[in-house]
Amino acid sequence: MMKLDIAQEVGQTLSPNPQFNRNNWLELQGEWRFAADPENEGIKKGWFKEFPAGDSIDVPYVQESDRNSTHTEYASVVWYEKEVSLDEEQKNKTILLHFEAVDYKTTVWINGFQAGEHEGGHTPFKISYKPEGNEENVTVTVRAEDFNTTDQPVGKQSWKEDNFLCWYSRTTGIWQTVWMEFVNDFYLESVQMTPDIDTGQVIVEAFCRIPEQFQKRTSLTMTVYLHGKQITEVTVNHLSPYTKTTLTVDSDFPDFRLAYWTPESPELYDIIFTLETDGEVEDTVASYFGMRKVSVKDNEILLNNEKFYQKLILDQGYYKDTLMTAPDASAELEDIEKIKAMGFNGLRKHQTVGTHRFLYLCDKLGLVTWAEMPSFYKFHSGSIGRASSEWQEIIQKHYNHPSTIIYTIMNESWGVNEVYSNKQQQHFVDALYSLTKALDPMRLVIGNDGWEQTKTDILTIHDYTQDGGKLSEAYRSKEHFVNGAPAKTSNKYTYAQGYKYEGQPVLLSEFGGVAFTEQTGSQEEDWGYGDRPESKEEAWERISALITAVMDNEHFCGFCYTQLSDVQQEVNGLLTHDHDYKFDPEKVRKLLNQKHTRGFIFE
Repeated sequence: MMKLDIAQEVGQTLSPNPQFNRNNWLELQGEWRFAADPENEGIKKGWFKEFPAGDSIDVPYVQESDRNSTHTEYASVVWYEKEVSLDEEQKNKTILLHFEAVDYKTTVWINGFQAGEHEGGHTPFKISYKPEGNEENVTVTVRAEDFNTTDQPVGKQSWKEDNFLCWYSRTTGIWQTVWMEFVNDFYLESVQMTPDIDTGQVIVEAFCRIPEQFQKRTSLTMTVYLHGKQITEVTVNHLSPYTKTTLTVDSDFPDFRLAYWTPESPELYDIIFTLETDGEVEDTVASYFGMRKVSVKDNEILLNNEKFYQKLILDQGYYKDTLMTAPDASAELEDIEKIKAMGFNGLRKHQTVGTHRFLYLCDKLGLVTWAEMPSFYKFHSGSIGRASSEWQEIIQKHYNHPSTIIYTIMNESWGVNEVYSNKQQQHFVDALYSLTKALDPMRLVIGNDGWEQTKTDILTIHDYTQDGGKLSEAYRSKEHFVNGAPAKTSNKYTYAQGYKYEGQPVLLSEFGGVAFTEQTGSQEEDWGYGDRPESKEEAWERISALITAVMDNEHFCGFCYTQLSDVQQEVNGLLTHDHDYKFDPEKVRKLLNQKHTRGFIFE
């Protein structure tokens, strides 16, 4: 029943941001005017006032994608323009123009006047604009600049002319949702909700746009519901731009039970925020939260104070015809359903950032997620600043999502290639670890996933050994591998110099990567890890042996298998490029459920 409800919502009414939803949003997907600017002359020629005629693009799909295959001339600077008609009510409102992700530097003009800028290719930003007089149309012009240099966070985008190894096609410009909201002069900017299952409370921090002279006349009411029944309501009067309130969602009523969020029972509390001035409603926002706790005890990761064995799959978020952009929310839903059908209880979103809708679906359907910083690859003061800034925005995007339980800052020393012995690079990783804890103390943090760890809550290891027996042997002795170099595929030490294992949970966060495809037209450059199996049966035997070896190891508290789907030249997914099953999902589920079946699994 949940599937039908969600499918209907995704297909018809799903907000661009279900976590912070106003009911008057206007999505700006579809056709926009488009101009490549290979000579970077658009500003000089005033394209923000007189846009070049003749070309168009289907937003949010980028020029490099097959969805927009008519754009054969690649350019690092691209321009977009769209005219939006306003109705009578919208003319008198403040417009909040949202961009969920534009790669990389963005400048926005509205009606020919510069309205805002943003730097960072994976994170949301918004621009406010107040129409003047009786404007019936608003023209939005966007310039995106993405030179794809290695000192900006690019993730898995190739910085070379072509794809290579596990780096793929570039993404330039708008690649996630664009939408408008229409608000009064006083409105709710954002909220942060921090659940505490041990006290049955949630701390709400609200940020409001209210002029000082109106603050004593303004109130914010927070109404909490569970399964449609009101649980509590609190009103804060004499509102300031920042308000912190504690809501109690527990109760002494007979038969009342605090509803926890777990993968097998993803309970969500709905919360309505109502902002009023002198009794008149100024703004209404619908949101939700999950009562969920992530912690560590005795070398184990706990979810809601219970041992939680994670069975994750690596998800790079690429699609055959649309690259880093999902074809639509239904495609994201189908991925989540297939992950669950195969028996995984979570995913690691790798080197990219999921959409608001994707994160909502993980919250709603029950799939834990890891959030990760897309890597840069050249270390200097400029890249430190860019990564630090974008990482803070990534944390902010994930903060209210109960499904997100772990943050990964760096991956395999990318961007900090000398971190093993370089104190400056170690300080940088440790600083981001501490910054993450300051911004979000309720989640676990991995400093440098894979090897050469510095500060970290979990010892995570990458090992692409293709023999189950050898994998078992490499991790037989915990004393040997936690401070050694167990992965012969990398020969990297688990910790950087000056750091050592301190009893953290151990998780094999990348392994497998078995290459196999039955699709016609396979290319010699298609690859995976190790020697390629000769048949589907051989591929499955190898996958089965590797997963069994990991699950039989008493030292691991979970794993992340590489990977969900084939991605361009990398053909080691459990799904094809078209996101179809390669293997019977019931067969995969049976393999995963052979052990560690206590707690939060899908049987």
